[in-house]
Amino acid sequence: MTRFDKRGNPVSYGRSEAIDALDRVFDLLHAYQADPLAEVDRIIADHPDFVMAHAFRAGALATATDKAFESEVIKSVAAAEALLPRANDRERMHVSAVRAWLDGDWERATDLWGRVSMAYPRDLLALQFAHVGDFFLGHSHMLRDRIARVLPHWDRSVPGHGFVEGMYAFGLEEAGDYEQAEARGREAAALNRQDGWAVHAVAHVLEMQGRAAEGADFLAAGADGWAPNSLFAFHLWWHLALFHIDGDDAPAALKLFDEKISAGGFGQALELLDGSSLLWRLSLLGHDVGDRWTDLAAKWATRIDDAHYAFNDVNAMLAFVGAGDRAAQARQIATLERAAIESGTGAMMSREIGLPACEGLAAFGRGDYAQAIERLLPLRGKANRFGGSHAQRDMFSWTLTEAAIRLGDRALADAFVAERLSWKPKSPINRAWATRASRLNPAPAG
Repeated sequence: MTRFDKRGNPVSYGRSEAIDALDRVFDLLHAYQADPLAEVDRIIADHPDFVMAHAFRAGALATATDKAFESEVIKSVAAAEALLPRANDRERMHVSAVRAWLDGDWERATDLWGRVSMAYPRDLLALQFAHVGDFFLGHSHMLRDRIARVLPHWDRSVPGHGFVEGMYAFGLEEAGDYEQAEARGREAAALNRQDGWAVHAVAHVLEMQGRAAEGADFLAAGADGWAPNSLFAFHLWWHLALFHIDGDDAPAALKLFDEKISAGGFGQALELLDGSSLLWRLSLLGHDVGDRWTDLAAKWATRIDDAHYAFNDVNAMLAFVGAGDRAAQARQIATLERAAIESGTGAMMSREIGLPACEGLAAFGRGDYAQAIERLLPLRGKANRFGGSHAQRDMFSWTLTEAAIRLGDRALADAFVAERLSWKPKSPINRAWATRASRLNPAPAG
């Protein structure tokens, strides 16, 4: 007899208590609340033949984009595949998606999860995995459109409706529809103050529009809702730190780094990403970050040979450059050179973005600003190919602007500053760059 989860999706497993328990685990993941993996492990211990529990575990670990979890992903995929003869079509598609991800074809995996969500439009898990896949692939408009495909099947009567609205808000923001993104994100956050993704969508809108003071107030006001027991809080603290930097308050940003962003000990790649990104921005602006670079680089060094995700590698390079570790920089570049000649999604990212980006950052670190610009400038229009958000990839614009000013190239500096002022005209950082650029000698006529 076919059973159904609380959103009406068919489940092949015959124990209602296990299905209900897995629904609760799904909700933890949707809200980025701790600890869905510990909870699903308990379910699997009592129900080892529950294929959807294994598929969930594999997908959650795989989409963390951390090679440290690879052995556990392999274990979960193997367990799920062994149960396929008793699985239904929906479950088989889930397992096929995570198998594709494990095999290095992230685009196919994301497409398969997307197909699940179209066939079963209230399969919130498939929708979230596809959404995360679009994020890591840099498919900005699909972050919006994939959610839009299923919106007619969701309303407030369906459990988890707010999570769908939060994902849609983020997709709207990445597609540039800031007004609608903010409205829907605020509505979703009001429905569930623990919904870190909805809060995240609003934070991105305020970041992209240069509304730093408003952004800092928004995050601080809601922190008692989204921060406790959250697996996502470190990233929202990162956003708050960015607002402080844009408000010319570097000490407040460093305080957040010390007390919130690094509080988890940088055990996951996603945490390391935010640490590198924040310190890089502060260092570019001339702020002394003390020995923080050394500690962060040591954490990244344990992953230097992973070649798992070029976005991680580039952020690792920020730490190696910040720490002045030339040997680590060379090793990271060598890793990317090896990855670039392979096949699959990761190889494409390494080849097109990761390798030239790391070469450009290494050049910046040794003071060769002309070479840094030569390597980084062609990436400015295609950096989405290795994933992340507009706010995260803004690191390229920051670095290019600073490199042009340090090089003394007035024409380039004016161009990069004009770009930044066009969408954040009141930013103290952008205005300071404009002032510095104006003091450079203009290029000779003709």
